[in-house]
Amino acid sequence: MTANGKIAPTGASYMNGGRHESAGGFGLTGPVPQDIWFLLGVVFGTFSLRFFSSTAALPELLRLGPTIWQRGFVWQLVTYPFVGTGVPGLWFVVELLVLFLFGRQVLYQLGRRRFWKLLTGVAVTAAVAAVLVHILASLAGAAGPDSFLLMQGQRMLLAILVAIFAVLNGNATILLFFVLPVQAKWFLLLEVVFAFLGFLSTHDLAGFVGVCAAVGATVIVLRPGAGRRGLRGLRLKIETLFLRLRLAWLRRRRGIRLVPGGEQEPRDPWVH
Repeated sequence: MTANGKIAPTGASYMNGGRHESAGGFGLTGPVPQDIWFLLGVVFGTFSLRFFSSTAALPELLRLGPTIWQRGFVWQLVTYPFVGTGVPGLWFVVELLVLFLFGRQVLYQLGRRRFWKLLTGVAVTAAVAAVLVHILASLAGAAGPDSFLLMQGQRMLLAILVAIFAVLNGNATILLFFVLPVQAKWFLLLEVVFAFLGFLSTHDLAGFVGVCAAVGATVIVLRPGAGRRGLRGLRLKIETLFLRLRLAWLRRRRGIRLVPGGEQEPRDPWVH
């Protein structure tokens, strides 16, 4: 796949700003950094530990849960995305495959140090937001049994990596569900939509907020000032609308009638 809006074949090189760079593309061939093998190994290993009675307690201690604030298990802020979740089956394999594809490409673009720094930083930020929401929901008696489900394990890793890719390669085209071509920049919105659909079925408000916080934090980190520019643009639009409404009200009140074409610059400089 290329960043100039085209889908590249398996094993193709990567186009970044018109520069031809070798990255193995989005296929299963080509070089794979050891960091990606390590990431997949940790997720798969912790996932497997959950299904043995002698080791099931360890992943539970690392998963994000109410114990983070009820019993002070603060390490869960960092460890939860690396604990595999779900049930054994094809879907878990698909999640690992997508994690492999996006993880390899994002690591190539960011570099090892920035990759891990951004991945862990955004995950911690999302966890803090989710925990605060869960605390408030618990105090209000509205916390459900499936809290943090939407952002647990590889699901949070996927949310962060897809968001990073979407920000770095907004004009690239990837295949949604390996079938539907979609521009990468729309995946930011799709992640929020999918999280909301998950919230409707699980009522996991904390998890939904966590996913949204992860997407938002990724955009803010990779696009400094994007949030401020967005708010400034919204403010200017509101001010423009207010001024137009006020001008229209003054025209009606004072009986001002506009000469056709009067809102444009007059052709004759002496006409006022």
